Amino acid sequence: MGKIDTILFDCDNTLVLSEELAFEGCADLLNQICVTKGVDPSPNFTGSTLIKEFVGQNFRGMLKSLQTRYGFPLSADEVEKYVLSEEDVVIAKLRESLSPCVGVVPQLDALSKEGSHLLAVVSSSALRRVKVSLEVVGFDKYFAADHVYSAATSLPTPTSKPDPAVYIHAMKELGVQPSQSVAVEDSRSGTLSATRAKIPVIGYVGPYPEDRKESIEQELRASGAAVIMQHWDEFPAKLAEIEKLSN
Repeated sequence: MGKIDTILFDCDNTLVLSEELAFEGCADLLNQICVTKGVDPSPNFTGSTLIKEFVGQNFRGMLKSLQTRYGFPLSADEVEKYVLSEEDVVIAKLRESLSPCVGVVPQLDALSKEGSHLLAVVSSSALRRVKVSLEVVGFDKYFAADHVYSAATSLPTPTSKPDPAVYIHAMKELGVQPSQSVAVEDSRSGTLSATRAKIPVIGYVGPYPEDRKESIEQELRASGAAVIMQHWDEFPAKLAEIEKLSN
């Protein structure tokens, strides 16, 4: 393997601190759906309970899992209606309160000025939401509009991580191979998605509470992360470590 020249970033809780905001919106909508369908989740969903189970997945994936769990039907039209409603709710929260992950800005600045890496975003979330997230924190200057990919929107058939389809699609569009690439992921589902596409992964645990970091690190390693990054300050060293491991 030569030098890695393509960096594929997850978005939520990797570039921006969006997961808690997003899951708050998801919880409100899921509770409304349960009432409509006569389902008692007992207790009601909260952002904190959803994030533990579904971090890294999109709302479409959550709906599919919960339909199976509670046995309630949703028509294709209902799914699309709820997916769009969730986008609207979450985007409103992101516009109000979104902030970058700690330490990521200097790393993106350095990569942009250096100019030797192709930068792209590969997310499970809807493309509209991802682009709003990047715009709100000013990260759209780092990523070309056609280098932002969504498992929910960019593919012929919508899917969600851990399906590797979105990473495979991104590499095809960018014209790169797994051997040229590295992914940065904060979740089990995202790590599995990248590793199933044969891409080495830097597992990022920075946004997690201190009392969860060790267990999340173990989870990411078990899912195939090659190295673990506690803080974005460590990124250059972790990238070098990935290159060394791959040679």
